[in-house]
Amino acid sequence: MPVEFLSDDQAARYGCYHTDPTPEQLTRFFYLSEQDHAFIAQRRREHNKLGCALQLCTLRFLGTFQLDPTAVPVVAIQNVADQLQLDPAVLPQYLRRVNTRFQHQQLILAHLDYQPFDDVQAFRLIRWLYAQVATSTVRPSVLFDLATAHLVSQRVVLPGVTTLARLIARVRDRLSRKTFEGLSHRLTSEQRANLEALLVLSEGERLTPLEVLRTSPTRVTSPALLAALLRIGQLREIGVGSLNLSDVPEGRRALLARHAQTAWAQTLLRMGEDRRLATLLVFVQHLERTATDDVLDLFDALMTSLALKGEAKRRQERLRTLRDLDQAALVLQDAVRVLLDESVPEVDLRRIVFSRVGQTRLWEAVGTVQALASEDDDTTPEALSGSYATVRRFLPTFLKTVEFQGTPTAKPLLEAWRFLARQEEGGRGKPKWTEAPRSFVPRAWERRVFPAKGEVNRQAYTLCVLDRLQQALKRREVFAPRSERYGDPRAELLQGPGWEAARDDVSRALGRSLDPQAELELLRTELNAAYREVEENLPQNTALKLEVRDGHTQVSLTPLDAQPEPPSLVRLREQVTLRLPQVELAALLLEIHAFTGFASAFTHLTDGRVQVKDLPLSVCAVLLAQACNIGLKAVARQDVPALTLSRLSWVQQNYVRAETITAANARLVDAQLDLPLAQSWGGGEVASADGLRFIVPVRTIHAGWNSKYFGSQRGVTYYNFTSDQFTGFHGIVVPGTLRDSLFILAGLLEQQTRLDPREIMADTHGYSDVVFGLFALLGYQFSPRLADLADQRFWRLEKNADYGALNDLSRHVVNERLIAEHWEDLLRLAGSLKLGKVKATAVMRTLQRGGSLSGLGRAVAELGRIEKTLYLLAYVQDEAYRRRILGQLNRGEGRHRVGRAVFHGHKGELRQRYREGMEDQLGALGLVVNAIVLWNTRYMQVALEDLRHAGMDVQEEDVARLSPLLHEHVNMLGKYDFTLPDEVAGGQLRPLRDPNSPEEWLAQLA
Repeated sequence: MPVEFLSDDQAARYGCYHTDPTPEQLTRFFYLSEQDHAFIAQRRREHNKLGCALQLCTLRFLGTFQLDPTAVPVVAIQNVADQLQLDPAVLPQYLRRVNTRFQHQQLILAHLDYQPFDDVQAFRLIRWLYAQVATSTVRPSVLFDLATAHLVSQRVVLPGVTTLARLIARVRDRLSRKTFEGLSHRLTSEQRANLEALLVLSEGERLTPLEVLRTSPTRVTSPALLAALLRIGQLREIGVGSLNLSDVPEGRRALLARHAQTAWAQTLLRMGEDRRLATLLVFVQHLERTATDDVLDLFDALMTSLALKGEAKRRQERLRTLRDLDQAALVLQDAVRVLLDESVPEVDLRRIVFSRVGQTRLWEAVGTVQALASEDDDTTPEALSGSYATVRRFLPTFLKTVEFQGTPTAKPLLEAWRFLARQEEGGRGKPKWTEAPRSFVPRAWERRVFPAKGEVNRQAYTLCVLDRLQQALKRREVFAPRSERYGDPRAELLQGPGWEAARDDVSRALGRSLDPQAELELLRTELNAAYREVEENLPQNTALKLEVRDGHTQVSLTPLDAQPEPPSLVRLREQVTLRLPQVELAALLLEIHAFTGFASAFTHLTDGRVQVKDLPLSVCAVLLAQACNIGLKAVARQDVPALTLSRLSWVQQNYVRAETITAANARLVDAQLDLPLAQSWGGGEVASADGLRFIVPVRTIHAGWNSKYFGSQRGVTYYNFTSDQFTGFHGIVVPGTLRDSLFILAGLLEQQTRLDPREIMADTHGYSDVVFGLFALLGYQFSPRLADLADQRFWRLEKNADYGALNDLSRHVVNERLIAEHWEDLLRLAGSLKLGKVKATAVMRTLQRGGSLSGLGRAVAELGRIEKTLYLLAYVQDEAYRRRILGQLNRGEGRHRVGRAVFHGHKGELRQRYREGMEDQLGALGLVVNAIVLWNTRYMQVALEDLRHAGMDVQEEDVARLSPLLHEHVNMLGKYDFTLPDEVAGGQLRPLRDPNSPEEWLAQLA
């Protein structure tokens, strides 16, 4: 193929019958209407009638004619012949006269109103291609399929495969050149010189300025934060940050930035001038935003670290002074006893206390208690009290470098931030400390910040501002406009004309009415029915208990008993496992590629091409190295060109990234979805989410502390999603450990497989009413495993409804007026999330506190209370539901065990410094685990058939309880051999093991 972006399979399928038409396709494309019959009747001979009819149907079905008009599936020939009441055996005679076939084609075009692909149609297609390429970054192989569908819809005969492929390549190339020229011509001579200087290696330096600037910080220290702030200043000095690039599609900008992030300076120097300058321009703007993210990540990590160290010091000091506090308490105890002694006259009380305890001792005790005892629940002010010298190192530069904006609730904090900035500027306009904004200071800080009337403790005030800023950034009450992850999430919501145009479509897609009263009435009916069903079944529900504590009703559930395994299931599992062939992990990946072609999803970073010689071999080696955490050297072989260390390093840099891993993983998930055995485990409508934790021993700002999971080190959580078919369909890297359910919804909305899970199971993870509300708005059922059922509130919509024994339990009433008032805003928010206009994690952070989007956050929470109550009532009522949640969570934990076994290198520790590297490596791990699951499912399916043929009674309920999460037969250690037997490479399966063979019998004994 002269155009390399097409795979051989895609080229072979173009304009050809690659499978038999389905019954639906036969009805749609091969049915001959009365007009068709009249047209065909004009042919005189039977073979001409049948051949002409087949060419007519072929054009409708494929969009083009076949070189051999008789190369049509037998089922289609028979279908058309039956309609014409002709014998299919006459068809070969149609090949005798070529001129007749071509004449028929011209007549068919006129009959069906199709246009040949001439210069006019080529011009129209080029215009359409320009529009597609200019507004998106769709891969050329996908664009090829879109162009094919477009031509068919326009009733244009498809051109040859190479003609269309070359046309697409030419349009993409021309538009790329046009984009590069347009961007480079926006630059002044000074800006051009500044960008070119990024690639020049100065004398005595080891790294170019570009390589220095794109290196993110790794230490969590105040000098590192200062250096990160200065890095932003260096980027701004280039002078291109203010150029407007909004006319360039975001996806194309991301593609250019990603290439500049990974390419060597020498590679960029070899580009044409326009392309080089355009790439550097886009990258510098992107880098300023991500550098701001790095600064804010580092600020958050540093403030957290200072608070943790200060808290440890406070506790240590607390233990040291505990003896003094005890002594003071004993003195005060003696004084209070005299005070409480009713036999002591009131007039002599003061004299007796002083005589027994001593006035001096009493004052000393009071002073000790005042100094050591704290009346504040929040110990953050005391923990941060010794950190002023540390923050002073970066604060002046921080105040000058990062611009903040905020919601109305953050206005006092931003005024305080600007007050500190004016203090640093100095001069005559410097405000007095007595004029410092006060309303943002919380109660826990007041005593330290304002020690006396009219006084301000400057150090405590500064620390309070930074502490409040950290919390407001987490909630997105404060945001940085020139940032990727800390920007204003509200700015991306559908609004104005955009919302008006999308409102009806969004409501239909969400299955929601635009009338809030209709929706509330449905919820009222559902909630009333759920309460009454639980109340009626209380006598039979022996697991549910109602207990009165502190004057109110609470519920408790008896824990589930372990579900017994019948002997038939145990025997079936044993027999299937014994039959699975032994396989090397390297060979397993190649075999799965032969089955799914997943390695073809790895395209080059810049040109989107796939066709590199033996690319699947190189990709599988890189994936194995990353998933097993063993490095490229362990899989490299100098005697195999596709496995040399330099080739693997090049493939890893240019092909293996989050985007291509996601596309390849989707192929594996989709292949599993089509297997009959996987269908017996589930249809893909149910999923679970849980975190797999990794210690990160290297210096990085993208890891967090948790002594329970990481000990004295820091780590990350790979929060991944498992379908009911055991496949992992998405994953998110979270610094530290997960504190809430914000990432669950993000995973469901961002995953790109054919699966459409509507119900998600998870552990508690600090879920909130807001989470339940947003899940319900988007049509998902959130089903967490509850650990604190007794503390849950049950809500009602009707204040006076009678639910019998559940009346006190359901005493809390939902504010339905708030839901009705904000109903359209609720739909607008859900539509923005559904259409990908805004990220779920950013929006949900703002909603958690309710003030950032006016009353919208509280309205979401009120709706969530209804949905949570419906879930709780189903949870306490239905044992099978609780067991289903537990079973799905166990599937996720089983995937984690396989993941741990695969990720065995370097003691199972993740040694990536940057977020992108973490995402790529853990994404490769998830993909390899999916490959193991798919391989196991295929062979388990064959093993089950083998057992049935052998006469074993295989029960369907036992098959539904099997699991493909097995890895004992997969060798992940030692030398990695990337070879396949010829028959396996050709698509055949390996022979099953024979459990009765002498070798297997000895192996079982061993």
